[in-house]
Amino acid sequence: MKKIFRKEVIIGLIVLLAGAILIVGIDFLKGINVFKAANYYYVSYTNVQGLAKSAPVTVNGFKVGQVREIEYEYANPGHVLVELSLDRQLKVPQGSKAVLSTDLLGTATIALEMSTSPEMHNIGDHLEGVVPKGMMDNVTENLLPSLSGIFPKVDTLLTAINNLVASPELAMSIKRLDAITSNLEGTTRQLNSLMATLPPVMKNVNTITGNLSVSSADLNAVTDKLAHVPVDSIAANLNAITVNLQQLSEQLNDPNSTIGLLTHDPALYRNLNSTVASLDSLFVDIKRNPKRYISIKLL
Repeated sequence: MKKIFRKEVIIGLIVLLAGAILIVGIDFLKGINVFKAANYYYVSYTNVQGLAKSAPVTVNGFKVGQVREIEYEYANPGHVLVELSLDRQLKVPQGSKAVLSTDLLGTATIALEMSTSPEMHNIGDHLEGVVPKGMMDNVTENLLPSLSGIFPKVDTLLTAINNLVASPELAMSIKRLDAITSNLEGTTRQLNSLMATLPPVMKNVNTITGNLSVSSADLNAVTDKLAHVPVDSIAANLNAITVNLQQLSEQLNDPNSTIGLLTHDPALYRNLNSTVASLDSLFVDIKRNPKRYISIKLL
């Protein structure tokens, strides 16, 4: 009987030990260290969506504890009680806040915002819980009113666009653009043809340039010849001729000179006219009566 009793006791002890190991292992997998001393504080929230047991509790981004339990407060409807397990070395000043924040993936954590009060909370005290507005709350409060004011403007803009699309002036403008595009294509073809004729023109230009070079050489030769012309002697001769002409002009204008008498003496002019008239009469009479002036004797 004693042996049987001993076996039952041993089996019971083994079962109890296995259960204890199982509980400790489960807590360890949850991140709960049952062998580490901790202080417990409580926080009440109205919404703990995304918060789970063993969620980290941080101070300035450093993990100082975790969520131990989450229970609904039946005595305080609409609130959820969260038990925090914090490191025993951590002292929580009075007035500190437990801020529940949720990341983009929906995972919630608790961040302690320590106050500067010199007085500390006692173990087991209730901390002030804060649930900041989420992204969707900010969208609902800030963005949606702005969108509500934008929607009528968007509707007006769409109406104006529809009117513009249905406008016959737009169709006419498109047709004009098509015509302009066709004209541009024709102009491009003409430019291509003109560019094709440029090489012969360039050859002619080169030929003309060569001729100009030859002409320039000829001009240089003529310039060299002109440089050897006795310009000084020609200028002296021109000056002498000018002096002679000036003297002749002075004699013609002088009534006392011989040449001046021819131009200024009216009696000489009348005598010359009379002589010319007498000669004219003589020539006429000779034509009429040649025998009077010419005698021909026959032997």
